[in-house]
Amino acid sequence: MKNIQDKWIRGAIPALLLHCSIGTVYCWSIFSQEIADYIGFSKGATEWAFSFAIFFLGMSAAFMGNIVEKNIHKSSLIASITFASGMAGTGFFIWYGGNHPGSILSLIGIYVCYGFIMGVGLGTGYLSPVKTLMLWFKDKKGLATGLAVAGFGAAKAIASPIMQSLLNNLGEGGIFKMFYILAAVYFVMMFVGHLLLAKPADWHEPQTKAAGEGILATLKREPLTSYIGIWLMFYLNITCGLALISQEKMIVKCIGLASSVGIISTISAVFNAGGRLGFSAWADKMKDRNTIYKMIFILSIVFTAAVMFTGGIKNGDGNIVLTVLVLALIFVVNAGYGGGFSNVPTLLSDHYGMGSISAIHGITLSAWAFAGLTGNQMANAIVSHTGSFIEVHGVKVNPTGYQNVLYVTLALYIVSLCLSMFLVKPTKKEN
Repeated sequence: MKNIQDKWIRGAIPALLLHCSIGTVYCWSIFSQEIADYIGFSKGATEWAFSFAIFFLGMSAAFMGNIVEKNIHKSSLIASITFASGMAGTGFFIWYGGNHPGSILSLIGIYVCYGFIMGVGLGTGYLSPVKTLMLWFKDKKGLATGLAVAGFGAAKAIASPIMQSLLNNLGEGGIFKMFYILAAVYFVMMFVGHLLLAKPADWHEPQTKAAGEGILATLKREPLTSYIGIWLMFYLNITCGLALISQEKMIVKCIGLASSVGIISTISAVFNAGGRLGFSAWADKMKDRNTIYKMIFILSIVFTAAVMFTGGIKNGDGNIVLTVLVLALIFVVNAGYGGGFSNVPTLLSDHYGMGSISAIHGITLSAWAFAGLTGNQMANAIVSHTGSFIEVHGVKVNPTGYQNVLYVTLALYIVSLCLSMFLVKPTKKEN
């Protein structure tokens, strides 16, 4: 009975407190325009803050994986302090920009605080509870990591209406006041998670001569091509997911559902979180966890091809069948995007064991960093340079541009499937 309680008190609950806090980074679109307007810069200029946050999330996870491996209390405390202070600092520079419109100092300050400092908190906070969960839930590692990572995905759906309410009710300067309030709330949540988080008492870390040597020795257990395949298919899945998700609102408007954008965005966030939990829990029942990636890529290929060949985005307005098909694509990609995240640590543990899993998982999250810089930008470039903008129900959209994004993502999903099938060595969980 005590062991069951400890699984939740020392593993699952602190993981949810950490991930539900840092997952709010995906709420950026809720307030990005308000920040741009308040400090006197274009939305395009402020958007780099989010790209930097995702980049430093992946890179901090890659470089701090050894710290997480050695001491989750130190890493979770670092995450709590950096995430909350980065958020408070962002609020300060928004306030400064409001008093000095167009000041480059305010923009750079937001880049540093939201992008770099918060990014470090994101990476260490994301990584800290994952190995602990897998140690507590040895027989259902996918379910456990899926639960925590689902918290990261569900954070947007939970926090978005709260943030919007704060913006609507805090009056003049509500945008920077909101950041101060959230910084305090998330620090408390993450600090409580930090205090509760603990590995099982019977787990003893394997002794290695040096952290770097331990990682290299672990990776040499299998052909390097397996790890390269895992890294690449993780990177491509995120890139494709971000490419479509970044255009999601405009695609929904393009098919004549502008009035339902908020509802559809919430539903897609639920699919994102559900994919993180559902696909990883399902993978627990499979002999080779890589099978779940094959399923994710096949589903993504089928729905992307269906919308592409029917011209669903261009012809969906007024056509119920095509509208449903486009929405199905959005939901499937969101689910697969989330499922790709939650299955990476457990797939790596199946291949390389638990000894250096935090460090190896951290290095693998560098794929997220690079995808964060390429996915959105790739889609924006395609939409900006192909097709043309037309008015649909009073909204300027580019149906041809959105369709062209699918040509690229379809090709990348096919490459990902080939990597999963031919480059990643099959392995059984008991190995």
